[in-house]
Amino acid sequence: MSLNDRVAIVTGASRGIGRAIAIDLAARGASVVVNYNASSAAANEVVEAITAAGGTATAVQANVGDAAQVEALFKAAVDAYGKVDILVNNAGTTRDNLIIRMKPEDFDAVIETNLRSAWLCCKAAIGVMMRKRYGRIINVSSVSGVVGQAGQTNYSASKAGMIGLTKSLAREYANRGITVNAVAPGFVLTDLTKDLPEDLVKQLNAVIPVGRWGTVEEVAKAVAFFATKESAYITGQVLNVDGGMAM
Repeated sequence: MSLNDRVAIVTGASRGIGRAIAIDLAARGASVVVNYNASSAAANEVVEAITAAGGTATAVQANVGDAAQVEALFKAAVDAYGKVDILVNNAGTTRDNLIIRMKPEDFDAVIETNLRSAWLCCKAAIGVMMRKRYGRIINVSSVSGVVGQAGQTNYSASKAGMIGLTKSLAREYANRGITVNAVAPGFVLTDLTKDLPEDLVKQLNAVIPVGRWGTVEEVAKAVAFFATKESAYITGQVLNVDGGMAM
């Protein structure tokens, strides 16, 4: 599934799932804008990994929860590559707690980083993609947005909101050559989760039908499918990459 001559923006691409997505898209031929907020060294490492493998990438700093910075991000992409064909809304954060203990600012921060950022980036992307009457938008939601998780009322709400955003935007632009889909990962091994206590990992494995955690590469491949021309007749869908948790 080639992405030659395509230009992609991946938000939150300096580590974890975003990093894997950026590397996968570049390996398929896309020029990738590696967005990051604070981790410049990590983002530059992703760019170096892509260019070392023969790909093309640029790191661009932007807090995608801020409208002006989102506009600057897309301007940088268009200035560098002339267009944006693919947007992957991956930037996200968590501030888990039971609702009785959760502070309003913890709710607001997660909604801004996860959901507001996706809405702002979708808005900017549509403006660019409409000119070419072509586009692929992929929102990285979560199994928490599909079935909910205790202690994650803010996170689950933000990720469920991304699914609603996906479906509504897909309806708005289905006749303009722009598809909008979501990928909902389950428990995935990343730098943030690899050091969890062994007993907790076993406990979580028990609720995953396939009996293991997913990998960032498995999520990236699902995203890549929605980014290609082969998925042109698919829009407004949510692909659960969760080992069967939400079935």
